[in-house]
Amino acid sequence: MIRQHSAPALTDLYETDETAWLEAMAELIELERLGDLDYAHLAEYLADMARRDRREVESRLKTLMAHLLKWTYQSEQRSNSWRATIILQRQELAGAVGRGVLRNQAQTVLADVYTDAVELAAAETGLALKTFPNQCPFSLEQLLSPDVLEEEPGENSSNKS
Repeated sequence: MIRQHSAPALTDLYETDETAWLEAMAELIELERLGDLDYAHLAEYLADMARRDRREVESRLKTLMAHLLKWTYQSEQRSNSWRATIILQRQELAGAVGRGVLRNQAQTVLADVYTDAVELAAAETGLALKTFPNQCPFSLEQLLSPDVLEEEPGENSSNKS
């Protein structure tokens, strides 16, 4: 049973123990005590979660593309570690963007994140920035494909026989 929290007590709880605050918010909702919710912090928390999800998509895209660039442009250095990173990032990204708004986010930021991925790949490989294509050679569908390691950048997986 939820403790009787006043608005100031919920505010203090938000500041001191976010998990306990979340549990209190969930319980208030379950009890349909909507008037007791800490709306100001709830709005802040939800907005932070949305930003966190968007950052996660961007981070996974960047890591995936950087490793694919390394895989493609430094093939003699390929390792099981690179393969595992590519697979993990693809799997996690596919799970995250399976939902509408984050898939749209991934598509929207793909070109910008590619620029960061090139910088990262160049730093990790020692290759010059000009080694890599100026424009993103990957489509989102290609990046999400389990066959991504079998394709060359820019190659459309639907054209493979």
